[in-house]
Amino acid sequence: MREGIHPAYGPVAFRDRSTGDVVVTRSTLVGTHSLDRTVEVDGVTYPVVDVDVTSHSHPFWTGRARELDSEGRVERLRRRYGAGS
Repeated sequence: MREGIHPAYGPVAFRDRSTGDVVVTRSTLVGTHSLDRTVEVDGVTYPVVDVDVTSHSHPFWTGRARELDSEGRVERLRRRYGAGS
């Protein structure tokens, strides 16, 4: 790899704003943003990026997704247009 053309790449903590869960991974955000806030995870201090949605709070991954009431829709259709043959 050529020197001096790649962004800085290092450990960063991503914190979910709604749950407070922290995920430590590597990112190029270390060199592109001024990460002045830090968080300590297992005795190590990392720069932190606050995000709105992660797998800890997204309804699809947590199982709190709203399910469609398909039976209610079928019953409403039958009431409106008859039982059919």
